[in-house]
Amino acid sequence: MSQIRFQASGLKVHQAADVIDSQITLDADVVIVGSGAGGAVSAYELARQGKRVVVLEAGPYVPSQAFTEDFTQSLHDLYQDQGGQANSSGDLLVLQGACVGGSTVVNGCVCFRTPDFILQDWQRDFGLSELTEAELAPYFDEVEKNLSVHDNGEHEIARHGQVIREGAKKLGWSVKPLRRNIRQCGLTGHCLSGCKTERKQSMLVTYLPWAQAYGASIYSDTRVEKVLTENGEASGVEAVITRHDGTVAASMTVKAPRVILAAGAVQTPVLLLKSGLANRSGQVGRNFACHPSLLVAARYPQPIHPWRGALLGVHVDEFMHPDKGGFVLEDGGFGLVEMTMLAEPGTGKPFMDYMADARYLSGLVTLIHDHNVGTIEWDGERKAINYQLSNADFPSMQRAIKAAARLHLASGASEVYVPASDKRVIRSEADIDDQVDSLENAPQHLRMVSYHPQGTCRMGADPDASVVKANGETHDVPGLYVADASLLPTSIIVNPQITVYALATRIARHMS
Repeated sequence: MSQIRFQASGLKVHQAADVIDSQITLDADVVIVGSGAGGAVSAYELARQGKRVVVLEAGPYVPSQAFTEDFTQSLHDLYQDQGGQANSSGDLLVLQGACVGGSTVVNGCVCFRTPDFILQDWQRDFGLSELTEAELAPYFDEVEKNLSVHDNGEHEIARHGQVIREGAKKLGWSVKPLRRNIRQCGLTGHCLSGCKTERKQSMLVTYLPWAQAYGASIYSDTRVEKVLTENGEASGVEAVITRHDGTVAASMTVKAPRVILAAGAVQTPVLLLKSGLANRSGQVGRNFACHPSLLVAARYPQPIHPWRGALLGVHVDEFMHPDKGGFVLEDGGFGLVEMTMLAEPGTGKPFMDYMADARYLSGLVTLIHDHNVGTIEWDGERKAINYQLSNADFPSMQRAIKAAARLHLASGASEVYVPASDKRVIRSEADIDDQVDSLENAPQHLRMVSYHPQGTCRMGADPDASVVKANGETHDVPGLYVADASLLPTSIIVNPQITVYALATRIARHMS
C-alpha cells in the first residue's frame, strides 16, 4: 500500500503534505541524516553504486523558483531556527541552512581546499596520517569539476572587490580572486537568500538530483530523533515528519545497516547525545569551533553600492598561516538587511545616518583560525551552543580588525566602523591601535556571526580522544558514520564546504 504521494513536478521530495499514513516504515541499505554538503554527496556516491539510499532532511523543500531574494524572508524560510540560532550569550549568530540542500543553498559559494598546514596539524596531532595533500587531491579535483569551481573572472569582481584589491596592492599584501562554485553567475548578489536562477551549484541542483537519478529517496520535514542499534551496530533511525503548521504528520522508522549523520556540527552531536551513542571518549559535542567572523564596514567618498554584483570577489591571504596572524579577509558585498545585522549602526539618528550612507558603504569579512573551545549540549528539551571567543584567539581577532581597517583606509575609505557594542570609528592610521587595542574580550562586546560550525564529532586515530575514524565511521558503533563538518579536528581558517565535499566522497567510497 502506498504510504506517500509523489509531487507532480520539480525534485521528487516526499514532503509532510504528501503523507497519507501516520506510521511509515522503510528499508534501505543506507539512511542519511541531512541533505547538505555531506549528505548529498554521500547519497550520490552510494546510490550510483546500486545502494538503496534514503535521505532525511529536517527542513522544508523549497524549490529555487520559490526563493524570494528577500533576506528577511529567506532567514525564515531557509535557515535553522529562522536565522535566530545563537550561542548561549547571544553575541554569536550561527547561521546554517535548514532546507533541502542545507547550507549549500544559502552560502556565499566560496571554495577553498583545506590548507596544507592544517592537514599537517591533523596528521601530527590526531594520527590522521592518511589525510595527506596527495591523498585528498583527487577528491578535491573531482568535486571542483562537478561543481564548476573556478577563480572569479574580472566581471565577477564587483566594485566593492575592486577597491579592496587596489588597497591590498598599495599595501603590498597578497590578494587573489575568490574561487566559487557557480556557473555563469547572474551577479545579483543574493547568494545568502538562495540562487533563484540555479546558477549556484548547490546540492539542491547538483548532487541531490544526481542521487535521485540513481534511485535515492529524499524526505523533507523529517527530523530524526534517534539512531537505532542492534547488537551494538547501527540498524537505522527513528524520525518524525512534521507539517509546516507544527503538527505531526507521521512517525517514521528507516531500517538500514548503515547510518550516515550529515546534519551539521550543531545538529549531528545533538542527535548522538539524544541517542546515547558513540561517546565513549566524551568528545561528542565538544571542540566546537566556528571561524567567528566580523563584518568590518567602511564609508567611501564615492558610491560603492555593496549590493550590486557578485556577493564575494577577492580575498587577502597574506595573514592566513597562523605564524602570520591566522586570519583571512574576504571582500563582502551586502544588502540593507545584512548591514543592520552584522554592523553596529546605532539607534535613532545614528542609525538613520548610517543607512542614509548605504550606497557609500563596503565591507570586509574576517575569518579567524579559532581554537576548539565550545560545546554543544542537549538538556532533554533544547540544544545549547556554548561558545565564547577564547582569550587565546582574541588577539587574532584584534589583528584581523586592524588589518581590515588598514585595508579599507588604503582602499580610500574615509571612515571604518568597528563592529563593537560601543560606537567606534576609525578615520586614520593613527586611530587604529587606540580603537582596537581597547576592545575587550567580553560577552556582547563584538557582533560576531558564523557560517562555519565545525569540530563537534572530532576525527582522529585515538578512540579515547575522538569520535570518528579517518574513514568517517564512529569508533564505538560499527556502521554509524559522520560526514559533515562535525568531524574536522580543528578549524580550517577558510570556508569549509569543499573540504566537506571531498571528505564525504572519500567516506562514501570507503564504505562501499
